[in-house]
Amino acid sequence: MQTELSRKLGIEHAIFGFTPFPAVAAAISRAGGFGVLGAVRYTAPDELARDLDWMQEHVDGRPYGLDVVMPAKKVEAADGRPLTEADVEAMIPEGHREFVRETLAKHGVPELDEGEASGWRITGWMEQVARNQLDVAFDYPIKLLANALGSPPPDVIRRAHEHDILVAALAGSARHARKHAEAGIDIVVAQGYEAGGHTGEIASMVLTPEAVDAVAPLPVLAAGGIGSGQQIAAALALGAQGVWLGSLWLTTTEADLHSPALTQKLLAAGSGDTVRSRALTGKPARQLRTRWTDAWDDPQGPGTLPMPLQGLLVAEAVSRIQKHEVRELLGTPVGQIVGRMNSERSVQAVFDELTRGFERAVDRVIRIAERGSQS
Repeated sequence: MQTELSRKLGIEHAIFGFTPFPAVAAAISRAGGFGVLGAVRYTAPDELARDLDWMQEHVDGRPYGLDVVMPAKKVEAADGRPLTEADVEAMIPEGHREFVRETLAKHGVPELDEGEASGWRITGWMEQVARNQLDVAFDYPIKLLANALGSPPPDVIRRAHEHDILVAALAGSARHARKHAEAGIDIVVAQGYEAGGHTGEIASMVLTPEAVDAVAPLPVLAAGGIGSGQQIAAALALGAQGVWLGSLWLTTTEADLHSPALTQKLLAAGSGDTVRSRALTGKPARQLRTRWTDAWDDPQGPGTLPMPLQGLLVAEAVSRIQKHEVRELLGTPVGQIVGRMNSERSVQAVFDELTRGFERAVDRVIRIAERGSQS
C-alpha cells in the first residue's frame, strides 16, 4: 500500500491514523502506518511532553505526528489581548447554563465529587493553548503537524518547515483545499461529510477527486467513511496518496475510552446512528446521536453557542455523563463508519484486515481490466 507520500515518510502503508490515545498512535506507527496524536485534550504542556516521551519509547523508531486545533480566526478581547478561559466563560449566557442544568436533572445525572474538576475542557481550541503545545512538540522528532481547523498561521508553518516537519490541514471543499495550498501547507486532508468530528457538507466520493485536482501536485489524503481495504483502494483510485482514519481506532484494544458502556454503544451502532450536531463544540461535528444531541438540536431549545463557548459550557456536563455512564446521553465524535466497528480488536488486527481487503480489491480491479483488454 505504497504511494509517493508514504515512501517520502518512510512508512509501509499509506494509512494515517488520528487518535487521542498515545498507545493507539504508537501501535499504528509500529504496524507500518503513520500514527498522529491528537493534542486538543492537553491543557498542560507537561502532560503533552509526558505522552510524547512515551511515544518516543514505543514507536520502535517509526515516524509519527501531532494534530493541533488552531482556529482560522484569532479571537481577541476588546482591548486586543488574547482571550483567556475566564474571558470566554464570562460570555456564556445564564440561560444556556440553566438549560444544561435542566437537561442533566431531567436525566438524573449525578454531580461530580466535591473538588473533582472536569476532565474535559476544550481550551485547546484557543490559539495560545495550541501554541504552548507546539512549543513542546517542536522539541520532539515529529514528522507531521496537522491542523484540524484550516491552515495554521504563517509563522507556525514556517516554524514547522524549519524543523523539517510536513504540515497538513483538513479541508471540506475544493475551495478550502486551494486556500491551504496557497498558505504553503504540504498535505491536504480531504475530509468528507461521513467523517467523525468536524465536517463539511460534501461526501468523500465527490470531495476526494475535487481536492486532488484543485491542489495538484500536492498530495491529498482521503478521510471520511473509510474503514476497509476496499475503501482505501477506492480512495487511491480517486487520486489520494493515502487515507486519514480516525473513528476506526476507537474500538481497538489499545484505546482508552474509560467507559465500557460507550464502547458497547459504538460496537452496537449502525452507520445511521450518527448526527452532525453543534452540541459538543459549537461547530457541526459528527457524533453518536443521543438524547444530549437531540436536546441541543431541538428548535425549542436555546441553540448552541459559537466555538469555543459551547465547548466550555458543556465541559462539566460531558464529564458527568461520561463518569456516570448515563447511557441515553453518552456519546462521542465518530463517523458513519461506526457501522463496521463491530468487535474489539488490536490495532495490528485492524491493519491486517485493511491490507487483506486492499489486496483483494486491487486484484479484482486488475482482473476486470484484464478481461476488458482481452475483449
